[in-house]
Amino acid sequence: MTVNHTLTNTIRPTKKQQTMLVFITDFIREHGYSPSYREIMAGLNYTSVATVAVHIDSLIKRGHLIKRDKSARSLEIVGNKNSQKIISNQSTPSEEKWLVMRIEHLFKQIEDQASINQNNLDTLTVLVGALKILGFEGAAISFSTRLTVLKQKVKD
Repeated sequence: MTVNHTLTNTIRPTKKQQTMLVFITDFIREHGYSPSYREIMAGLNYTSVATVAVHIDSLIKRGHLIKRDKSARSLEIVGNKNSQKIISNQSTPSEEKWLVMRIEHLFKQIEDQASINQNNLDTLTVLVGALKILGFEGAAISFSTRLTVLKQKVKD
């Protein structure tokens, strides 16, 4: 039996299901294959594979996912060229690298200036805060130290 799903006959996912769809989509985009139930459990901080299975089954029934067969890593996001895309606010490692490189470049430009103005410090403060919000704690801490040094130079 062939099932043809489109978003016109799907039921809107719940918030948790939408989060799971975004996770699965991002995982497939990054790795080229679908995540295992355990990877979904770990990635979404669930404590049980059974919880993941319940959500997956519901997403299949609602028409958002299909499972090619009974094997692992066989989940596929349902959709076609005309379907709505799942949008994520999560960043990929390549996006993180690009952002850190851009901020590093800006820091170097400002550090090389003879005098540092408050607007530049404000811009750097916002960017370091954005890194924290995006969950890039290591980069945020590294840049925070440099920002503190720059602020001290302005005071002196």
